[in-house]
Amino acid sequence: MNIQGMSLGPLGANCYIVFKGKDAIIIDPGSDAQAIEHAIDQLDLTPQAILLTHAHFDHIGALDEIRKRYQTEVYIHEDEKDWLQDSGLNRSKLFSGEDIVTSPAEHYLYEGKMEIGPFSIEVLHTPGHSPGSVSFVFHEDEKVISGDALFFQGIGRTDLPGGDRDILENSIKSRLYQLPDTYTVYPGHGPNTTIGSEKQNNPFVYVR
Repeated sequence: MNIQGMSLGPLGANCYIVFKGKDAIIIDPGSDAQAIEHAIDQLDLTPQAILLTHAHFDHIGALDEIRKRYQTEVYIHEDEKDWLQDSGLNRSKLFSGEDIVTSPAEHYLYEGKMEIGPFSIEVLHTPGHSPGSVSFVFHEDEKVISGDALFFQGIGRTDLPGGDRDILENSIKSRLYQLPDTYTVYPGHGPNTTIGSEKQNNPFVYVR
C-alpha cells in the first residue's frame, strides 16, 4: 500500500491518496481539486471512496468537485453529518468569510473495522478536536491517518465549538497511543511522525 500526501489551501491541510495497484481512497480533499485530480490521473488510479477525518472547512473544500469527477461516495462520522451543509458548523464562514458547503455524505463511519475494495481499515473515533473526528488505521502497513487529533509534537486545537481538551487527550491516550510504537502517523497538518516518537516527545500528551 502506498500513501501520497499533499498540503493544500491556506491552512496547509493534508490530503492523502491511499492506493493499492490502481485502486485508491482519497482522504480529506481540503482544497485545490485540480492538484488532487492531477495526482490521481498521473498515477492512473480509480478512487473507490472519499473518507473524511472530520468536517472542518479546510478538509472539505474540494469534496464535491472530486466526488463529481470520479463518481465516488463519501464517508463521515455521523456526529458531523450536518457540518457538510452548514458553514457555521464547519467554520468556513468565520475563518474564510465564505460559505463552504457540500452535498451530504452517502455513508456514516463507525468505530471498528471496514473494508473498501482491497483496503482493510480500522476506524477509531478520536473526538476532542471536533465531536466526529476519526482516525484511519491500516494495520497491515502499520500506518494511521490521524486527522487533526495528533500532529508531530502537537495536537489539534480545541477552542472551536465541539472541541474539548480533556476529550482529545483521552482519545490520543486510549486510542492512538494504544497502537504499536512503530506505526507511522500521517496527520491532518504538518509532517509525518510515529506513535513511539509522540509518546515520548509530544509536549501536550506524552507517556513516560
